[in-house]
Amino acid sequence: MTHTILLVDDHPIVRAGCQRLLAEAALGRVVEAEDVGSALDLWRAERPDVVVLDLNIPGDGGGMAVLRTIREESPAVPVLIFSMHEDPAIAARALKAGARGYVTKNDAPDSLASAIGTVLAGRIHLDSGLARDLALMSLSPPSDPLAVLTQRELEILALVGRGMTAAAIAERLGISQKTVANSCTQIKDKLGADSARALIRIAIDNRLAD
Repeated sequence: MTHTILLVDDHPIVRAGCQRLLAEAALGRVVEAEDVGSALDLWRAERPDVVVLDLNIPGDGGGMAVLRTIREESPAVPVLIFSMHEDPAIAARALKAGARGYVTKNDAPDSLASAIGTVLAGRIHLDSGLARDLALMSLSPPSDPLAVLTQRELEILALVGRGMTAAAIAERLGISQKTVANSCTQIKDKLGADSARALIRIAIDNRLAD
C-alpha cells in the first residue's frame, strides 16, 4: 500500500535528507511544507496518511497549532513529531496534544522510517531513553510549574513579562532575535501557553516581571 506522507520542516536540507531516507524505505509519496500556513493547506488538499512535523516552524502557533488543527479535523491520522529537542517536557506536551510519536533529529537515520511505520500501524513510537524520561517525569512531577524551563528560558520569560520586544530582549541578552523567537516557542510548548499574552500572564503570576 502506498501512503502519502506530509513532511513539515522549515529547513530545506532537512527535508531533502528525509526525502532520501523515506524513498529508500519505500514508504510512499512525500509532500513537503515549510510553515504553518503551507502545512495546513497541504493537509487539507492532500489528506495524507501520516504527518511528520517539526514543532519549530514559522507561523502563528508553530507546530503545535498544526498538531491541534489536525487532531480536531481528523483525529485518526497519526502525527509524528520530528524535533531537534530531546527535552522530555516538550515531548510530553506534544503527546498530550495528540501526537502519536516523537523522534529527535539526533536519532539514528533509520529511526524516522521505523517510527512512521509504527504510528501508521496504530502504535505510539518513543525510543527507550525518552520513554524512561517520561516515566520518571510522571512519577516525580515538578512542584514548580516553571521547573521545566532552562535558566535562559526563565530570563527570556521574565523580560517578556516586562513587555519587552524580541528585539529588545535580543539586545539585552546578546543573542539573535531568531533565538529569542525560538525560545519563546519552546517556553509556550513547555508551559502550555498559546500566545505571547499568555506568557506575560504567566510571568506576572509567577512574579518574574517584578
